[in-house]
Amino acid sequence: MNQKNDDAILDVTDLKMYFPVTRGLLRRKVADVKAVDGVSFKLLRDETLGLVGESGCGKTTIGRCVLGLYRPSAGKVLFNNDDVAALPEKKLREIRRHMALIFQDPYSSLDPRQSAGSIVGEPLKIHQIHTSRKEYNDRVEELFHIVGLDPSMTDRFPHEFSGGQRQRIGVARALACDPALIVCDEPISALDVSIQAQIINLLEELQERVQGLSYLFIAHDLSVVRHISDRVAVMYLGRIVEICKSRVLYDNPLHPYTRALLSAIPLPDPFVEEKRERIILKGEVPSPLNPPAGCSFHTRCFMAIPECSQAVPGLQDIGEGHQVACIRVPGYKR
Repeated sequence: MNQKNDDAILDVTDLKMYFPVTRGLLRRKVADVKAVDGVSFKLLRDETLGLVGESGCGKTTIGRCVLGLYRPSAGKVLFNNDDVAALPEKKLREIRRHMALIFQDPYSSLDPRQSAGSIVGEPLKIHQIHTSRKEYNDRVEELFHIVGLDPSMTDRFPHEFSGGQRQRIGVARALACDPALIVCDEPISALDVSIQAQIINLLEELQERVQGLSYLFIAHDLSVVRHISDRVAVMYLGRIVEICKSRVLYDNPLHPYTRALLSAIPLPDPFVEEKRERIILKGEVPSPLNPPAGCSFHTRCFMAIPECSQAVPGLQDIGEGHQVACIRVPGYKR
């Protein structure tokens, strides 16, 4: 991957996103669903940050807050030092030219009534980047080449492509305006395993080619983000519980939740697989409508002690940028 720059393209500070729950004829608010509850992280230029966790932990909500699709309940989302959450709509539209989104489902995210070429070129029209028809057509053909598709396919419709090809169309659309940040919202979870590898390789090649391109790569599978992420943030019930360099996380996971997730990944060596410890989490994931007091993971944690239910542990750097939120981890200062 590219040499990382020290400056952050994205700086998220104490981000909270609560959704109100209403009841009755007057739709009176009775509670909040705490989808994201105090998340902070930075994303450097040329860097890929993997954001992982079980379904419902708040990953996609963070992605939408970053893109300005949701107005956060609290906190800041700084993109190139502009607070996305506080920008007026006109300024936000200008900022969005430098952001893009790759969706999870490569079929439902494409308009079946539009040709592939018009789908890829749509951002060029929205942001009025190319004025002449020739310049527009040349750029669309270039984007098809970049993602490994034949430009002769521009007149075809989404149903005429395979799943992998449709996702390549989605990638081409995301690249149309030369964004500095792409939010990848589980972009390979709906694809076959062999096609997943192709899309991962494509994203890595694009990052090598385009200087300054950063990815926020959202996934629920730790084995997927291992091959593309420079750093990985693990989420549980609206909070980040561990964040560090990818290699460090897989070699030395510290938070009990991270350890449980990694133990569920099958290993290619049958002898190692047979001997290693498998961590089975007890109980169900608590509801974000009524999260547990203290550490939100303590109700399922195999390392929990009574103190875990008393206070919420914050992320703490225990050395070399490895941050973890668990009082049971050696080196964590209570």
